[in-house]
Amino acid sequence: MRKLTVAVALVAGTALGQDAVMGDWQGTWKSANGTQAPLVAQVLALGDGAYQANLLDEFDKRIPPIAVLAGKEADGKAAFTGKATEGKLKGTDWAGTVEGEKFAGAIAGEPGGTFEMKKVVRLSPTLGAKPPEGATVLFDGSCLDEWQTRDGKDSLWKLLPEEKAMEVKGSGVISRKKFGDCRLHVEFRTPFMPKARGQGRGNSGVYLQGRYEVQVLDSYGLKGESNECGGIYGCGRPIVNMCAPPLVWQTYDITFTAPRFDAEGKKIRNATVTVIHNGVLVQDKTEVPNPTAAHWGGDIKEPGGIHLQDHGNPVQYRNIWLVETRGEM
Repeated sequence: MRKLTVAVALVAGTALGQDAVMGDWQGTWKSANGTQAPLVAQVLALGDGAYQANLLDEFDKRIPPIAVLAGKEADGKAAFTGKATEGKLKGTDWAGTVEGEKFAGAIAGEPGGTFEMKKVVRLSPTLGAKPPEGATVLFDGSCLDEWQTRDGKDSLWKLLPEEKAMEVKGSGVISRKKFGDCRLHVEFRTPFMPKARGQGRGNSGVYLQGRYEVQVLDSYGLKGESNECGGIYGCGRPIVNMCAPPLVWQTYDITFTAPRFDAEGKKIRNATVTVIHNGVLVQDKTEVPNPTAAHWGGDIKEPGGIHLQDHGNPVQYRNIWLVETRGEM
């Protein structure tokens, strides 16, 4: 399978649901001596009017931030301050304000300067992808018939007809049908939980065969660890953290190859997982030697269902379909 590194699309954006400051910003910084360069920011909402802004050279790279600014909302504005620790402006002090869809401010120190960014909403290029001919449609927004609880009962999840989505509720669910090698398309949205932290912030997971988890979490703006969005839980951190802000629909396009066994039942090859998160490759045939944490068991030599985890957070899913590959990559 060839590597996919398609950049996500940029479209003009408005306030993301419940918070107009949170999210992606894009623009430039200009120094007093005439230097100019691209500048982007990821602004995290931390609750009670507090924010964190990660200033970067560009999106979608595993690079250290130029600066991390602390922000606080007051009088309809959000004011940010912090010191640059990387790049040409290392050691300078940054102070800026978010008003409406503009994030601008000044850079103090040597050589000093200014910066200005506009709000953007970046959407996955595979959002809304239609199932190809021969695909198994597991969820199209019309009903929950393809899903059941661990003990075989009907799904307890909340159906959201207007969004053509379903929301985690009551227990995890697993597809009634079982699969081996496959390509899986899943769309998900993490909730807005600004006061939550770590594994309590928009947590769920997509398990291949009910055993191998691709983590779902609001890890927007974080380091990108194996227990964060795009990670194979406890096994492989994402190549880059592609997690979108909460309330933005995201995509996983997953290629799964089941483990292989010889005639005596001895495993001769581990399961592998490739993940394209919001159009960017974040796992490249990552080997998963054992079922990951909180898996639903079963004989690892046998096919299994697609399990969507309930971790107590109202994560939403939609447009789920699968193509069986039978080893054809």
